[in-house]
Amino acid sequence: MRLLHTSDWHLGRTLHGVDLLDHQAAYLDHLVDVVRAEAVDAVVVAGDVYDRAIPPVEAVTLLSDTLARLAEHATVVVTSGNHDSATRLGFGAALMRERVRVRTRVAALDEPVVLPSAAGDVLVYGLPYLDPDAVRGELGTVDESGARRPMARSHQAVTAAAMDRVRADVARRSAAGARPARTVVAAHAFVVGGRASESERDIRVGGVDHVTSDVFAGVGYVALGHLHGPQAVTGAGPTVLRYSGSPLAYSFSELHQTKSTVLVDLAGDEPTTTLVPAPVPRRLADVSGTLDELLGAAGEPHVDAWARVTVTDDARPADLFRRVRERFPHALVVQHRPDRVVPAAGAALVTAAADPVDVAADFVHHVTGARPDAAELDVLRRAHELVAAAERSA
Repeated sequence: MRLLHTSDWHLGRTLHGVDLLDHQAAYLDHLVDVVRAEAVDAVVVAGDVYDRAIPPVEAVTLLSDTLARLAEHATVVVTSGNHDSATRLGFGAALMRERVRVRTRVAALDEPVVLPSAAGDVLVYGLPYLDPDAVRGELGTVDESGARRPMARSHQAVTAAAMDRVRADVARRSAAGARPARTVVAAHAFVVGGRASESERDIRVGGVDHVTSDVFAGVGYVALGHLHGPQAVTGAGPTVLRYSGSPLAYSFSELHQTKSTVLVDLAGDEPTTTLVPAPVPRRLADVSGTLDELLGAAGEPHVDAWARVTVTDDARPADLFRRVRERFPHALVVQHRPDRVVPAAGAALVTAAADPVDVAADFVHHVTGARPDAAELDVLRRAHELVAAAERSA
């Protein structure tokens, strides 16, 4: 059995205002070609198919066309991520063709897509993104009175509960005489040991955004989504965990990542993986120097790149933006940051990777002269999580 693992397409996303839909379409054309050329049996898409809950019409059309083309050659299993609206992505799932299986419902996470093979059935379980605040009641245990008890408010707790249901289903099938040869789980989560980029949306709940890899114990292959850099994560025993990463770079923090898709072969004692490089529409470049240096030889290798240009002259050069854009027509960011400037006392550099709660706490310290206490930190954290939850449900 051969699978193709991909995730984090983020259809409809832009890069510093540049529309990426044509480049995303080129990647999906490449994906169809790989499925055909490599005789892939199933494609597993581990969440964040869209970039936002209400995607643009062009993104919906592109997804519909792509799923139809992929289904001509392989079974397609799609799960929802933290950027997707599970309800919208899953609309009409019951009406879709047999070879397109959308898994967005928590109630159905222990209902696998069964892929028959000569060595036995391959069971593919699709876990939608599990927001602890939204699903911990549904995944909670039932007491003797029949009342459902919600579990701890954490990614660790809800993911562990979901995997308990998956393992219970595998055990039931084995006891009934089925021949599950391999078990595959598609999950959208931040697993401990993974390396994050600046472009993944914050999913902290209670100040914690991750789960440990041992919650996936007993699974042959875990197709992970959420982190944009392709990478393996150490699992428990023979379990293989891997992020496919996003097909395109969605921030300058992904500058040095080699984007790819994962071919997974399920023959032998444990899965083997091969990375298939994704097409690069235009490379990213981080360019820094004085304006004279950038207009000269130092800038020459980067004139065709999507560039972040930092001009380091002590004084801001006249007509800076126009002169830089004439030299670098695809520059996405142009900034003046003198080498000799010393930040003012108490100044802090805030990046997209910073914890929003830490940033707010630093601001409180700056204004009041004292760090927020535990109760005040809890108020800040809850406020941030309420805003993040509202954005996800929009």
